[in-house]
Amino acid sequence: MAYTEEQRKEHITELQRYLYGISMFDKRIPTVLPDGIYGSRTAEAVRSFQRAYGLPVTGETDGATWNKVVEVYRSYLEAEPEAWHVFPSPDYCAKTGDHGEIVYVIQVMLKDIGDRFDNMPKPEICGDYDAKTSDAVKQFQKQVGIEPDGSVDSCTWNMLVHCCEHIDHTGLK
Repeated sequence: MAYTEEQRKEHITELQRYLYGISMFDKRIPTVLPDGIYGSRTAEAVRSFQRAYGLPVTGETDGATWNKVVEVYRSYLEAEPEAWHVFPSPDYCAKTGDHGEIVYVIQVMLKDIGDRFDNMPKPEICGDYDAKTSDAVKQFQKQVGIEPDGSVDSCTWNMLVHCCEHIDHTGLK
């Protein structure tokens, strides 16, 4: 059976997807968007990959390059989960009126603690740092010996993380 143009395009797209995934972890590899066209950007990504991984730098995907691309891509997929650091900086402070990703995470941690301890409020997980979130933070701060101001600075954040990681050993009552 002959190798069709459609099959060729599918293979190029697969190579580009792997290279794109690798580029998320290895900044030596330029990002190439999967479009099924082996153009100059794909060739440059292949050359960069070959250079980074000790292969002959040709810009063409031979068997050795393909096998190494697949090996590296799979190694990232099978790696241990990476920590996701969402707290912006030691000087940051989340407070009433804030909105977004970090507020969701704070609310999830407070809910987790509230699910395990009857005397801890469970704010709605909505991404809005509202009065109920502030009240839950204050209650948490009181329980762990932090001045209850209802905002989450790095001290309160670290205590929340610690309590969620070690919830069975916190001694919260």
